[in-house]
Parts: sequence; C-alpha cells; structure tokens
Amino acid sequence: MKDTPRSAFPHFLSIPTRWMDNDSYGHVNNVNYYSFFDTAVNRHLIDQGVLDIHQDGTVGLVVETGCSYFSSISFPDTVHAGVRVAKLGNTSVRYEIALYRNDEPLPSAAGYFVHVYVDRASNRPTPIPAKARAVLERLIPE
Repeated sequence: MKDTPRSAFPHFLSIPTRWMDNDSYGHVNNVNYYSFFDTAVNRHLIDQGVLDIHQDGTVGLVVETGCSYFSSISFPDTVHAGVRVAKLGNTSVRYEIALYRNDEPLPSAAGYFVHVYVDRASNRPTPIPAKARAVLERLIPE
C-alpha cells in the first residue's frame, strides 16, 4: 500500500500528533500508529451511531493487525487516516488504514486490522449487526 493515493479511501479522520508521541529519535513511535488505526475506525463507528462502547451487546474485538512504515511522522504533524473495508464477512471485517502526513499525497504508513464481532456476555462470535453492516458497506471502495 506504499503508493496508495488518498483517493483510494472513502473516509478520513484528521488526528493531530502530540508532543508525547515523539520518541528519543524525534519521530512518532511505532506503537502510536496502531492507536491512530484504532482511533480512526472506532471514531467513525461511534460518529455513525453503530458503536456504543458502554451499552452495546455486540462488540468488535481486534484479532489481527499489521503495519508497514514508509516515512517518519513527527510532532507537530497532522495525521490524516484513510479508512476502507477490504473484506466484510458474516462476523468479521478487515479494515485497511493508511496514514498520510500533513498534505503529502502518499502514506507514511499503512496497515490493517481485523474486528471479529462477538456477543459481549458470552464472548462468542456473532453476526455483524445490520446497522453496522450498512455503515461498513459504505467503506468498501468502488
């Protein structure tokens, strides 16, 4: 996904970096990239009204992640996280996320994670709720 343009993503969230995100090498530490991924996806689900982290009986658990790094991001950059759905199954969804630094046309990093939807009480896989599925379908690129 190194050469993926911004136009490949149907949704974006802008996330300002923080002073504390930088490590001793002067760039955002790799652990923060996963936080950007999680924030971009879950903020979208919350904003669309299909995720209530305190009340929902069905929740998405992250079961797999990956990230490739291409160029550094540092404070005070703004990260523009592009989100798309690469695969939508019955109980799981694979998101692809690319992180663009400021106005750069190509990503500084790109990765993925997989949510498996489970019943909160039993922790067993359950079908993705219809309202959530409709939101996720809109993240599948045309």
